[in-house]
Amino acid sequence: MPLRFTLRQLEYFIAAGESGSIAAASQKLNVSSPSISAAISQLEAELGVALFVRQHAHGLRLTEAGRALSLQAQSVLSEATELVRLAGAVSGTVQGPLRVGCLVTFAQIVLPSLRRSFEARFPEVRMSQVELTQSDIFAGLRRGEIDLALSYDMTLPADMEFHPIRELAPFVLLSPDHPLAGRDSLTVRDLAPHPMVLLDLPMSADYFLSFFTRADLRPTISERTRDMAVMRSLVANGFGYSIANFRPRSTSAPDGKPLSFVPLAGDVAPMAMGMLSLPGALNSRTNSAFLEHARHELHDEALR
Repeated sequence: MPLRFTLRQLEYFIAAGESGSIAAASQKLNVSSPSISAAISQLEAELGVALFVRQHAHGLRLTEAGRALSLQAQSVLSEATELVRLAGAVSGTVQGPLRVGCLVTFAQIVLPSLRRSFEARFPEVRMSQVELTQSDIFAGLRRGEIDLALSYDMTLPADMEFHPIRELAPFVLLSPDHPLAGRDSLTVRDLAPHPMVLLDLPMSADYFLSFFTRADLRPTISERTRDMAVMRSLVANGFGYSIANFRPRSTSAPDGKPLSFVPLAGDVAPMAMGMLSLPGALNSRTNSAFLEHARHELHDEALR
């Protein structure tokens, strides 16, 4: 019997099941709600089973059959993606889907422009992106939710490969009227007595705090945030200094107030920025082409 459902219908079905509602799936996929609803109805009609229980004001709930079929649908989509990649590898072309994760601390600065230039160069690639913490990047790679991830070489597990792109030295962010703002460089001993706005992300925070630990100092943490933009605004409004590795292109915080950037000197190792993958991922021509493209676009001179 010929198959009468599409991979797209399976994709919409999986997204609705994971999101718990048509509206949430619509937002996740950037597809209209009627399109997703119609695709699911067509899939149910073709398979002859109800995939969801529709609960008014409570969204969707997978039926028992829906749960079983969702697992199989995910397997089918995974195999289809691998088929496209294999075809690209055999033909030597760069094509097919590419799912890239990026560390939240620099995703807004790097990934959109990198994605745009890569898609312009290789129009047969369908690229998607997601912003994640370091631990979520590890999980996403292991679960096959992303193919590659731009990140730092922080606490890397043994089952991951890291492909370096460039080194990023740490620097201090200050408001222009901060008493330390006029210095040519600063040390953690200079910073320790002053209030600190800590970028409190998993692993990143440990890296920044290790500068003080090695100097047998304790920073004066006055504010904590997991959002890079919030951190910059807190600093610009005088709530303290902060430390980062990836300098924003703008010298202003999101609220328009100015920022000052001063190199951090002393025993403060730079972080290597690079591409994370599972072993063998670069056997894909598309994956390896994206790494080569990132190395070209993100070299030192390009980001100054």
